[in-house]
Amino acid sequence: MGELRVRKLVVGMVMTNCYLAYDDDSREAFVVDPGDEARKISRVIREEKLDLKGILLTHGHFDHMLAVPELKTEFAVPIYAHEKERELLADSQMNLSGAWIGRPTSIQADVWLKDGEVFQIAGFSVQAIYTPGHTVGGVSYYIEKEGALFCGDTLFCESYGRIDLPTGSGREIARSINEKLLVLPEDVMVYPGHQEETTIGHERVYNPLSKGAF
Repeated sequence: MGELRVRKLVVGMVMTNCYLAYDDDSREAFVVDPGDEARKISRVIREEKLDLKGILLTHGHFDHMLAVPELKTEFAVPIYAHEKERELLADSQMNLSGAWIGRPTSIQADVWLKDGEVFQIAGFSVQAIYTPGHTVGGVSYYIEKEGALFCGDTLFCESYGRIDLPTGSGREIARSINEKLLVLPEDVMVYPGHQEETTIGHERVYNPLSKGAF
């Protein structure tokens, strides 16, 4: 098996980070949070000669999943999400695709994950870490062997996701960050849903929710 490679594509009206993660040897890949611009994402997949194996969603807000239906149809791959995000993914008012931008989108995952569940995709062992707070069914994807964490809008570089949207909770996001994410090794690379990459070690020192808040 080759090394993990990660390519970031910034998509959509709110500049969401969509990640293509792949094995450098086999070219097997998965996509995290394809928030919009399905044609752009598809073009890169084909240009890089990637063999897409799945779509991983960290949560159900519109800016992280608008491209899902088109990619699902084109590549015929399963969608992964946390089991507690069913309602938000399905409801276009709650996920804001209808309420905010007039593109009502409803998603049903093929694989509903539980906290701590480990699954195999594109040659990697991925652990689903339940990280509610930004939404009730937020999940982060941790590849221990590669030291990589895809955390959506839970943890940002020296910041964290909004808590004022449907199913958000300040107490829950503080608990998720401190008890689930900042306990990971300090050299783990953090790939957030917006802004720049960071590391767990950096966030232990500089994140305003480190050691708790709310």
